[in-house]
Amino acid sequence: MDPRVTLLKEFYRGLPRDHAKLETNGHGFGFLDALLAGGAELEYGELTLSGLLHKYKLAHIPESRMDAFLHSHVEKDCNVCLYFDGSANQTFCFNLDNNNRENNREMLPEMETAVRLLRKNLGRHGCEPLVVASGRGYHVWGRLDGPVPNGRLYKFMLHAAVATVAEIHAQGQDHHRIKFNFYPDPRVQDVVSLRLFGSLHARNRVFSHILGPEGPLDESASWEYFATHLRTRAYPVASFDAALAGISTLDT
Repeated sequence: MDPRVTLLKEFYRGLPRDHAKLETNGHGFGFLDALLAGGAELEYGELTLSGLLHKYKLAHIPESRMDAFLHSHVEKDCNVCLYFDGSANQTFCFNLDNNNRENNREMLPEMETAVRLLRKNLGRHGCEPLVVASGRGYHVWGRLDGPVPNGRLYKFMLHAAVATVAEIHAQGQDHHRIKFNFYPDPRVQDVVSLRLFGSLHARNRVFSHILGPEGPLDESASWEYFATHLRTRAYPVASFDAALAGISTLDT
């Protein structure tokens, strides 16, 4: 097995792997026959008008078939997007996106401020996140050493985001230009998924490089950082519980 696939399976351990969304430019009946080979079932397919990207939600995926999809993911033949468990998860993610209506396809100065401050605020509570570039924003992942109920994860993320927004405002920047989405979000956890690290962005076809503490890393260095982060940066559940208790008392 490709060692990159092994890394992905370990980092995203706990996320269900029997259903997923695939992003690809493949389409047609022959493509679907190959896609569903091995027992996976198609829940829906979305063919975009641009023809650059199509999305397929698959269910009842056998483990061997998911391994094949993950191999295609690291080879950049498709993007694998996973859904979160409905009750508790070992990973959580802030999805920072461009919310500027006039200029929503570029990286904003406020975005760089937001991700720097969010990383700092999480670090204050003992969580060193994995920051992955995603088009016009970032995915900021936290990884725990055990599952935490989704409601508690959401509460922690909400407080961390509010503290970050307050600091953006205090620095004189427009926090309305940044949109924070939380995963898992108990309100929509069954219908939204996130691309895994190692993908190409759906629109710009740029590798999802990691933003290290000193700046962006190239593809090779990103995989090395990902492996190191996996070995050394699991957030203990006990520390998370203490952090949640502390952050929930702050008047943000």
